[in-house]
Amino acid sequence: MKLQTIEYYFREVIISMIRNRWMSFASIGTVAVSLFILGVFLIIVMNMGKMASSLESQVQISAYLNDEISKEERADIERMTRDLSAVSKVEYIPKESALKILRERLGDNRKILDALGESNPLPNSFLVTVTSADAVKTTAAAISDLYGVEEVKYGQDVASNLFNLTHLMRFFGVVLTVILSGATIFIIANTIRLTVFARRKEIAIMKYVGATDWFIRIPFILEGIGLGIIGGTLSAIFLRNFYSAMAEKIYTTLAFFPMIEQYPFMNYVTLSLILAGIFVGILGSTVSLKRFLQV
Repeated sequence: MKLQTIEYYFREVIISMIRNRWMSFASIGTVAVSLFILGVFLIIVMNMGKMASSLESQVQISAYLNDEISKEERADIERMTRDLSAVSKVEYIPKESALKILRERLGDNRKILDALGESNPLPNSFLVTVTSADAVKTTAAAISDLYGVEEVKYGQDVASNLFNLTHLMRFFGVVLTVILSGATIFIIANTIRLTVFARRKEIAIMKYVGATDWFIRIPFILEGIGLGIIGGTLSAIFLRNFYSAMAEKIYTTLAFFPMIEQYPFMNYVTLSLILAGIFVGILGSTVSLKRFLQV
């Protein structure tokens, strides 16, 4: 491609955007608003996913030990538990600590334990954290088979309901993201189509004088890319400010909520929005031109 032709294309893009500035502003505004809404939804879905993963990782297994086992046998249980592929942490809880924790949990009702006197009916135990929620059941079964382990508990019903909830959150997150993405592309494509429609006579004249389809297409595609970059950049700026404000608000009211760190997360989101703007700009221009090139 000749340098003169490239200069012509970029000159046409600039002239067209200035000449049709109100339509360009409308296109940029539509791209920015649509991608901002999509971005807000995406960061909410991704943070919900992080919260789901955090909840899953907090599901722990309690392995209660036989009081008759020796320290060596207890050490063997701990070693074999640590060797399980899905285990990330093993914490030993002696019966004295377990009783203290129980007293704290009972609060004002701790007096009911006074009837025990000096006796402690609670067993020694291991608190086991796993790397994957899906591995809880199989890991618990493996631990229960170890010699010296009396009983294994991990809140089976609560864990099952939690896993179902987190899977449901992820599924609907993906479905709604796909639907909203499709709606965004549809809106933007139709907005750019209005820009092309306003210049339909110019396109027809170019066709009549012998211009090739690609010669006509390229300035429009470049214009779509330009509108997409500007719209995507604006949406990214607004979204970064929105996420910063949202994070500050949540940290002051729900400090325990496991939000994704702003950096480098928002850098990836910014890049994704700009690339999405370029994509919808190219797609919108290409789809919109098809009808008007059939002269």
